[in-house]
Amino acid sequence: MSSEKLITLKTNDGEEFKLNESIVMRSQVIKNIVQDVDCAFRVIPLTNVDGKTMCKVVEYWKTHSEEGVSKEVLMDFDKNFVKMDQSVLFYLLLASDFLNDKEMLDVMCQEVADRIKCKTLEEIRKEFGIKNDFTPEEEEENRKQNAWALNAFIRLVLFSIFVLFFRI
Repeated sequence: MSSEKLITLKTNDGEEFKLNESIVMRSQVIKNIVQDVDCAFRVIPLTNVDGKTMCKVVEYWKTHSEEGVSKEVLMDFDKNFVKMDQSVLFYLLLASDFLNDKEMLDVMCQEVADRIKCKTLEEIRKEFGIKNDFTPEEEEENRKQNAWALNAFIRLVLFSIFVLFFRI
């Protein structure tokens, strides 16, 4: 049996996860807490993560913490891992941001980018349930003034709005 220290994480809905220190150190937030405070008998609260989401985070962390796993195997895992409902994906994106796990955040952001790639503005709005608050005249004026950058900019803005929406 491993003598590695266990760290207890408690989600905002009260679920507790006891994990090896080496696994939770993927999170810069948890790493900073563990380094600053003796957490041997403490519980680290995760105020912005629920239990269901944390289960997926733990699955990701455990797979990416295994020794001797090739990059190809991890890439295949990531490809299959992100095949999930859109709302779960966004909760994981927010959790990886809150936990400051850059690698996981990059995987989640790439999946969102892949889901909107080559879609029209209307398709993106429909997929993410985003209401168009521009009048037809305002939208046409914006298209004329910013035709060279409209698609890239709108995708970035819509993504940012969606991330902010889920943080509220």
